[in-house]
Amino acid sequence: MRKLEKGKPQREPTIALINIVFLMLVFFMVAGTLAQPLDPALTLVKTSDLEGRAPPDALVVHADGRIAYRGVDQQDAATFLADKSQDEKAVVRLVPDRALPAKDLIALTRDLRGAGAQKVVLVTERALK
Repeated sequence: MRKLEKGKPQREPTIALINIVFLMLVFFMVAGTLAQPLDPALTLVKTSDLEGRAPPDALVVHADGRIAYRGVDQQDAATFLADKSQDEKAVVRLVPDRALPAKDLIALTRDLRGAGAQKVVLVTERALK
């Protein structure tokens, strides 16, 4: 008697499974949205022509390292915080010039913290693109 030869084992149809998973992925990407789209009739405000101003209670740091508060130049961080109340020292808003070197900005924030500021907040420009 002859033994029956075993044939090659049947392969699983992995290509078919990949296609199904891919189609499900495409379906959920199209069907589900993370956020509602803006109304097509809506026209957003253009702010490119607005003049940027620092908040009045912020310490402005110029590119050359000068600091000013409400338009008046300040000698240094310790002098600036010396005549402030404890509430005013709680949060110091800092508006740095874009051209100010990062090492100068870090040194100034370190000086402000050393002079008694509990928290230093950087005020920056944010653009919607």
